[in-house]
Amino acid sequence: MGKGLIIYQSKYGATKKYAQWLADAAGFDIVETPKAKSRILRDYDRIVLCGGIYASGIAGLSFLRKNRQILEGKKTAVFCVGASPYDEKALKEVKEHNLKDDLKEIPLFYGRGMWDESAMSFTDRTMCRILQKAVAKKDPSTYEPWMTALMCAVGQKCDWTDKKYLEPLLQYIM
Repeated sequence: MGKGLIIYQSKYGATKKYAQWLADAAGFDIVETPKAKSRILRDYDRIVLCGGIYASGIAGLSFLRKNRQILEGKKTAVFCVGASPYDEKALKEVKEHNLKDDLKEIPLFYGRGMWDESAMSFTDRTMCRILQKAVAKKDPSTYEPWMTALMCAVGQKCDWTDKKYLEPLLQYIM
């Protein structure tokens, strides 16, 4: 087995938590995306980007895209973290939205994160409240899984992080 690197971008802590768990389980080095330099990628043959999902985009993905040529021939994966429960359809949509063109062959894994409105930035909290109001106007029997989770989390502090979400990624990357 070769040398591995985890690059992560975390806004509220859940992604950092998963990245650290992954580093401990796999024995990989770990670095935050803003501190990652392209040249260090050459020293590794396994690369995992861990990033939170914000407005359907995966944080830190631009680093992979910028360094795609260096990643050729390396075992690469993306682990994204979101507040919604695992949903195959939603994950497929996230993959199609984010991992296209030169990144479409990279596998995508998912872990459920955390929810704490009091820790959110003003902008994120405002966006979530606007979304909650829009969802509240719908018939609950028509909710998609993410809508149910959103409405249940209102005003709550939730931590759904669990090492079990890393198991498929560990099987792939090891």
